[in-house]
Amino acid sequence: MLDITSGKKTRAVKVVITGSEGIGKSTLASKAPGALFVDTEGGSDQLDVRRVNGIRSWTDLTSLPSEILQDPSVCGTLVLDTADWAEGMCISHICGKYKVAGIESFGYGKGYTYLSEEFSAFLKDLNRLIAAGINVIIIAHARLRKQELPDEQGAFDRWELKLSKQVAPLVKEWADAVLFCNYKTTVITTDKSTHKATGGQRVMYTSHHPCWDAKNRFGLAEVLPLSFDSISSIFPPAAQAASPASDTPKSAQELLSGFLSEGRVNEAELRQIVAKKGRYGADVSVSEYDDEFITGWILPNGDRIAALVAAGRQEVRKNV
Repeated sequence: MLDITSGKKTRAVKVVITGSEGIGKSTLASKAPGALFVDTEGGSDQLDVRRVNGIRSWTDLTSLPSEILQDPSVCGTLVLDTADWAEGMCISHICGKYKVAGIESFGYGKGYTYLSEEFSAFLKDLNRLIAAGINVIIIAHARLRKQELPDEQGAFDRWELKLSKQVAPLVKEWADAVLFCNYKTTVITTDKSTHKATGGQRVMYTSHHPCWDAKNRFGLAEVLPLSFDSISSIFPPAAQAASPASDTPKSAQELLSGFLSEGRVNEAELRQIVAKKGRYGADVSVSEYDDEFITGWILPNGDRIAALVAAGRQEVRKNV
């Protein structure tokens, strides 16, 4: 039987903030509800923010989602600052694992295949935080690259994520919004018929343009002032109220209810999977599951459970 829902679904959001150095990306992310920084490069040192210390390797970074899920009330938004430094950690991890001097040493692009697989798995782990109601913001530097279109004459400069050609598409596809931060300048013609640049207002671009990477799924205006007030509406109300000091953090049952409300798994399907694990019988209501089991097994394995359910549904359709 098809499990059909309709209407918008409220959940935590996945945002990428990109732009040149010093534009204010970290400051913007620091205004997110309950922000907790994973600062891989020291970009938040001058900001009054909460941060996770001791993240020195790819293993440290990839273990974070599971650690946070043990106590989801620790933050309302996890901020990774920055993606390009995280990619560097990933490359070092791969090279150390296979005992090679560099990512190019594998030959035939094999090293970059390992890189995309590792980073894709990390993004899936971040999705577990989304399922638990925790927003994720990834900050990434931008760089200029010469762009040439095959059907046009000439070339132009284009801003793009400062990531490898394998990882950049993964990050952009993963995100609900890619916000490109830059200075908006206006070229005017003087009395002497010369051209002069003026302005310099800091803005966010939210839609794709030939000259930069950007997108959003929230119907935002194409250009916004570089202020958190401009994007505060995309964060769900529950997440906006979230804070480490909150007197009413979400209970395990509330987190489980949020997971089920996504529609990927219904209660009956979850009970069947839990029964196969041997923890509770299939006739036991999820309201009777203990908190440790919910936060320690169900939520961390949410994507795997959803994949098993999807495969089971497909099998049923084949046999109908």
